Amino acid sequence: MPKPPLFLFDGDCGFCTASVNRLRDDLPVFPDAQPWQWVDLAELGLSRDDVANASWLLAGGRRYRGHLAFSALLRMQPRVALRFAGWMLATPPFSWAARVGYALVARFRHRLPGGTPACAMPRR
Repeated sequence: MPKPPLFLFDGDCGFCTASVNRLRDDLPVFPDAQPWQWVDLAELGLSRDDVANASWLLAGGRRYRGHLAFSALLRMQPRVALRFAGWMLATPPFSWAARVGYALVARFRHRLPGGTPACAMPRR
């Protein structure tokens, strides 16, 4: 039996939590969203390293990470303009810019509104 879509995010990050709440309010279709700290990652086939640096959307037997999770979320929407934007974010060269933009936001999320020092990503 197929599982309903699930959006995973960093629940310890104020910026991430505020962003998910905003998207939930603004988008007509939004899947169940859970902080990754509250779910059994092994059951979902993910590791702590997978989820520490990016949000995930698990839907339809597929797993989307980072900018592609946001793209897939937009493609779930009933409005054609939002679905089109979702496809654009997954299509080169737009996907290249989306990947870089997502990586920059993720890296500096502790400096964005709602972010705290606890939001900082671990240095590698």
